[in-house]
Amino acid sequence: LPSWFWSLCRNVEFMNLTSNQIRGTFANLTLEFSYFPELHLSSNKLEGPIPSILSKASYLDLSNNKLSGSISFLCSSAAIYLGFLDLSSNNVSGQVPDCLTHLENLVMLDLSYNSLSGKIPTTIGSAFRIETLKLRSNRFVGQLPSSLKNCTSLVVIDVGDNKLSGPIPEWFGVSLKNLVILMLSSNHFNGSLPSQLCHLTHIQILDFSMNNISRNIPKCLNNLTTLAQIGHSNQKITHPLGNSNSTYHYEDDATFIWKGRMQTYKNTLGLVKRIDLSSNRLTGEIPSEITHLVGLISLNLSRNQLRGQITPKFGNLQLLDSLDLSRNHIDGRIPTSLARIDRLSFLDLSYNNLSGKIPIGTQLQGLDPSVYAGNPQLCGPPLKKMCADEEERGPSKQTDFINQEDKDELITLGFYISVGIGFAAGFWGVCGTLIFSRSTHEDMHT
Repeated sequence: LPSWFWSLCRNVEFMNLTSNQIRGTFANLTLEFSYFPELHLSSNKLEGPIPSILSKASYLDLSNNKLSGSISFLCSSAAIYLGFLDLSSNNVSGQVPDCLTHLENLVMLDLSYNSLSGKIPTTIGSAFRIETLKLRSNRFVGQLPSSLKNCTSLVVIDVGDNKLSGPIPEWFGVSLKNLVILMLSSNHFNGSLPSQLCHLTHIQILDFSMNNISRNIPKCLNNLTTLAQIGHSNQKITHPLGNSNSTYHYEDDATFIWKGRMQTYKNTLGLVKRIDLSSNRLTGEIPSEITHLVGLISLNLSRNQLRGQITPKFGNLQLLDSLDLSRNHIDGRIPTSLARIDRLSFLDLSYNNLSGKIPIGTQLQGLDPSVYAGNPQLCGPPLKKMCADEEERGPSKQTDFINQEDKDELITLGFYISVGIGFAAGFWGVCGTLIFSRSTHEDMHT
């Protein structure tokens, strides 16, 4: 961007230069904006530090560039009008400055995929209008600041893939009842799952995977109203943003593991309903109450220490596209109701203590045998191991059985032929005698 370009931008209200190959820095940028513009500069090759003058924007999207340095520009008093800030996928580093008390109008903050470190500052709670907070894939440590419970408008929290620790806050379910997406995956959270989480009646995505969470899964999960309903979700999750001269709707996206692969959803995010508690230290049985969540698309409880049997009520989850219960201590039989979930395209029951015959059904027999691996007592298709009732009719015994059927068929056929011939002979013998007797009697009378 040549220096003369910025001299034309003093009175700009809206600028969109996204998805180009603009390179260079903001060096020596002394421009003073007359308004609080919306600046869309994402997906370019911009480098260097972020100048404080850009904090005067009402909407600032610098995502997917190569910007570096700190984010101290947020300490500028001009940032009071900032409503949207997306710095995701850059190279910014250092700590988030503890000077965020003036960010009263901030609705969306995305600092994901950078090299930020240290603790999340307590002054983040001053942004009480914030609806989306994304800090994924940084190096944040410590606990989530309790001041976040002041941000009662929060809809999305994603702090996955950091080094955060401590217990999962109970105030999630008390103060942040508008949450739709809550992702704490790949951190060091410990303790148990607080029962207050069951108050999150709007939640659609709950991802606590890859932490150190222990004890039982709360039985009150059936109170998650949105997950217990089929449909009633918008295709997208959007937020109205903008200043008095322009209005822009921001569309949320979310990144998570789906069917074993990391994927990002945006245009259909509002339709995704999932719970992922995998790779923790959860114990006890899978509560049957979870089968009341008939809106679930994906359920992942793998890599825990869960015991007991799979409840037959799992068949109630007719919208399930993905179910992973692998690497637990689950025993008993696979309920036949699983075979009736028509949409189930991904299933993993491997490395448990399951036994008996795999229920007959198109879904379960059409899956790769690896989804049942590590359950030595399982039998039946698609596994090569036959069940006891099939083994009793082994190849030789089955051949003998077939031969015996052939013999019986021949005996039966011969029997019916003999009966037929005997009947015909007897019938014509009697009738022939009567006819002959009648003819003789008439001849004698003549």
